[in-house]
Amino acid sequence: MSESGHSQPGMYGQGRRRRRRRDRDVGPPGQNLSGPSRDRDYAPRERRDGSEEPPGPVLQKTPIILAKPPGERSKQNQNVPVSGAPAMEKPIVLIKAREDVGKPGTPPEQSPLSSGPGSSKLEREGQRPTQPVYQIQNRGMGAAASSGLLDLIGQTKLLSPEKMKHSIKLVDDQMNWCDSAMEYLRDQTDMLIVGVIGLQGTGKSTIMSLLSANTPEEDQRGYVFRAQTQEIKERGGNQTTGIDFFITQERVIFLDTQPILSPSILDHLINNDRKLPPEYNLPHTYVEMQSLQITAFLFTVCHVVIVVQDWFTDINLYRFLQTAEMLKPSTPSASHDSTGASGNDEGAEYYPHIVFLQNKARRDEFCPRNLKKMHMAVDKLMAHSHLKYKGTLSMLDCNIFPGLSRNYLETEVNLFLLPLQDNDGDDALTKAGAGTSPLFSLLPEYRGHPPFSSLVSKLRSQLLAMSRCQLSHTILTEKNWFHYAARIWDGVKKSSALSEYSRLLS
Repeated sequence: MSESGHSQPGMYGQGRRRRRRRDRDVGPPGQNLSGPSRDRDYAPRERRDGSEEPPGPVLQKTPIILAKPPGERSKQNQNVPVSGAPAMEKPIVLIKAREDVGKPGTPPEQSPLSSGPGSSKLEREGQRPTQPVYQIQNRGMGAAASSGLLDLIGQTKLLSPEKMKHSIKLVDDQMNWCDSAMEYLRDQTDMLIVGVIGLQGTGKSTIMSLLSANTPEEDQRGYVFRAQTQEIKERGGNQTTGIDFFITQERVIFLDTQPILSPSILDHLINNDRKLPPEYNLPHTYVEMQSLQITAFLFTVCHVVIVVQDWFTDINLYRFLQTAEMLKPSTPSASHDSTGASGNDEGAEYYPHIVFLQNKARRDEFCPRNLKKMHMAVDKLMAHSHLKYKGTLSMLDCNIFPGLSRNYLETEVNLFLLPLQDNDGDDALTKAGAGTSPLFSLLPEYRGHPPFSSLVSKLRSQLLAMSRCQLSHTILTEKNWFHYAARIWDGVKKSSALSEYSRLLS
């Protein structure tokens, strides 16, 4: 039956047209179409199952390929299997379409040829590495495009801060705050603030220069803190006015101050008819209040305060320190209820480390017996002070007195001795050796202490190793400390306690 024979290859419309064309050409008119048509119908079916008829022309005329774009049609023609594949293997065309979308720049000749039922699996396995490779290449291009910006940001963070060559003003001679130090500060919290106070001519600026950036062998005219020149010494003047600022590469801030209770400043006020602020009536009251303001300011914003003196000792200096401690502004706290709840006001109040530096010490002052007496005197004078004047610095740990044990000093305070500089001792040695025999002139003079440069180095090491307590209720960076110090200085100048004390003096 011809209808049943044509119903099996119904999906192959081309074969149906081919069989009808053969029936018209071969069969004579009037012939019964039932028998011969069945024979002719099985013959093409055998040729279609075998390998005699090439499947190329048949697949090129499929409707699916005609519906695709011309670019994809050429790719599909190259991926056609050599042996005829069943119609169910055509989903490979969909996978190739996904590959074309994911890899638009892949040329047709680079795609592998696949055949058989395993071609779909091979295409899926080959598709997996292409996606991550494409993403990695994209990331590399983005990193290369932004590498210049990242390098610039990294170099900015790793750049060393600008090195200071000389000190600048933090407070000028008119007792006004200066903002020029802000450009040398950074946003980091690892810092140490060291201040110094002392009477006139004790060597404060020289000591601070040696502790910060200079060596004893350098010329004093090149020190970061300018010392007194010979002309200023002859007329009894002072070199430093206000507060000078210097920060090292190790982020240690040094604050050099004008001399406390300075007679040269008082003489300058009297002889130059300088106008005093309205709250001060007498010049000596103004000079003392300036000294108290500077000392109270250092007690609030510094980790370490060095008290320099060139002879032992002045009782009025200790009275001055206790007065400044009394007038020191209170430490700002996060809440006023914290101290009241704890019941311990001393724990919330900040007090710095204080170091007594005996400059230009003589040989007999390095004697162990005299050293012990000096420690006992300082301990009794500072017995009622809240300043941290003991337990953080020791000359016995510096191997200066190798024969003394740690228990030799019953009450060891933060006291350090510095002799005269080596150049002064060398000059004295040269003069003394001129009239002696050549043998003794070649021997070094007995000094009773290590060299000056060695003692300065040991003092610097102990100062840098001191504990850095928190100055306020929050951790301060360098820039935050600058703003905090400016607020403290403004509060010191407007302090009601200092105003009341100046009224009592006058």
